[in-house]
Amino acid sequence: MSEQMGGGMEVSSDDKLWAMLAYLFAPISPIVIMLFMADKKERPYIKANNMQALILGIITYVSMSFCVGFLVLLYQLYCAFQAYSGKPVVIPVITDLVKNQGWA
Repeated sequence: MSEQMGGGMEVSSDDKLWAMLAYLFAPISPIVIMLFMADKKERPYIKANNMQALILGIITYVSMSFCVGFLVLLYQLYCAFQAYSGKPVVIPVITDLVKNQGWA
């Protein structure tokens, strides 16, 4: 049921599910995870994907008033699928920001 991700990080099926939900219902779901689910927010896989999903969700809602918003939404769905597959999600600029700030 669990897999190894780069760096020896243990990724369970529960982690994958919560990471996927963070992307699907962003930015609401990442906020709920950060505020109310102490056991989930400290898991490294969920923590990394949660912050990326939060930032991507905010960008999606801001860009929805433009034509680009639909493309960002499709990319968000792609990221959700990648997270559920257990693959590391690398979003240009956002992933570097999250890692450099120490949020992941």
